[in-house]
Amino acid sequence: MSQDVSPELIRARDRWKYRGDVRPDFAESPAENQESAWDYPRPPAVAPDERLVRVLVGETLIAETRASIRILETASPPTFYIPPTDVKMEYLTAGPVGESFCEWKGPARYWSIKVGHHDLEKAAWSYPDPFEGYDAIRDYLAFYPARLTCIVGDERAHPQPAGFYGGWVTSDVVGPFKGASGTEWW
Repeated sequence: MSQDVSPELIRARDRWKYRGDVRPDFAESPAENQESAWDYPRPPAVAPDERLVRVLVGETLIAETRASIRILETASPPTFYIPPTDVKMEYLTAGPVGESFCEWKGPARYWSIKVGHHDLEKAAWSYPDPFEGYDAIRDYLAFYPARLTCIVGDERAHPQPAGFYGGWVTSDVVGPFKGASGTEWW
């Protein structure tokens, strides 16, 4: 996609107060084997990850990979994107492109998941035509840990605060994380 850097897009990118260059005083200090979400950059970084990542609905495995990509953005826990070849696509139904928009990654497509009696609307999303710099996640799928069981290694991820963001909170990343009331422009 050729990125149209419109004035609206520039304003959306400029609204963020923090950019990962200075950790604010209220940020938690990471231990030796941890990362601080406040050290992640904006625009977000793209980081391949070889840890085992799994996504389940109940006992049904939806995705499993050792080839995920983490998107690392200031003040957010990582969002894991899984290659579509490692997702059981027979459980997913695609929605239209453009239901939401990321000023860094572009227009998103949401996916609903149906497994047995579980019918989860908009439980995953992808970027079929991402902006420049994010081609590595083209068609990869991200899943909401508030709606599904998302596991990194042997640790179940917890959801980022609020319902919109899809970061995976694990013990190796410290915050606080954006999403709660009053954090909209972190």
